[in-house]
Amino acid sequence: MVAQREPYEFPAIRAFATELAAWRGTMSKVELAETLGYTPQLISQLEAGKNIPSRKFSEDTDTLFKTNGLFVRLWKLITETRHLAALPPGFSKYVQLEAEASAIRVFGLVLIQGLLQTEAYAREILLTIQQPDVVDQFVASRMERQAVLKREKPPRLWATFDERALRCMVGGPDVMRGQLEFLLEASRRAHIMIEVVPQDADPHAGLEGDLVLLSFDNEPDVAYTEAAGHGQVVEDPIGVSDFHVRYDLIRGHALPVAESRKLIESILESL
Repeated sequence: MVAQREPYEFPAIRAFATELAAWRGTMSKVELAETLGYTPQLISQLEAGKNIPSRKFSEDTDTLFKTNGLFVRLWKLITETRHLAALPPGFSKYVQLEAEASAIRVFGLVLIQGLLQTEAYAREILLTIQQPDVVDQFVASRMERQAVLKREKPPRLWATFDERALRCMVGGPDVMRGQLEFLLEASRRAHIMIEVVPQDADPHAGLEGDLVLLSFDNEPDVAYTEAAGHGQVVEDPIGVSDFHVRYDLIRGHALPVAESRKLIESILESL
């Protein structure tokens, strides 16, 4: 696999990296690479937790060090939970916080946010960024996250989208019809407010990209944003305050809830 810039956060990958470095011992990375028939760069990436090992590499390492299948067992663990390993750094923490939030504010510039995606829409999005063999697991995880909106005391959800997110043709007309119908249904729930920034609005703060704000009953707010495949949970009060200001500026350009619903309906009718 292609290495990433930052180490994977997933424990199984870190365990593989730690064990590889430990078994290599005093042998240099170059020596190990030459013995196994791989590049020193790959050894460095694996020991840094920046790459995912292959089965063959695991088998070769077990054979060399006579580890009784240790590295193959770790490889299997990584493979079975690979969808978790492929999450953007920072996202796992965000999902935990999302489940505990009493209020959620989201903005989407070109795509519908995960909590309001249909299964078909989510699948089309994930197929563009993940390997096909892990997409089913990702879709299931995303659908499970939506349970937070159906619990006995669900969080208040303010969802603001740029109109281009509603018009972006993800998966074709059938997928988009289902997605827009889902948004209309969600907009009629008492705890969910969906607003749309129309295409003819003036340039607004949302053009910088998506954002999420989470509020809690007894804890400070946090923010979350993604860029270039990396997620960042922002907990610094000043940083979170800046996100609140940005979100308020975006909402200042949005249509009221009722008018937003009419716009969604008109886009749906045009499909």
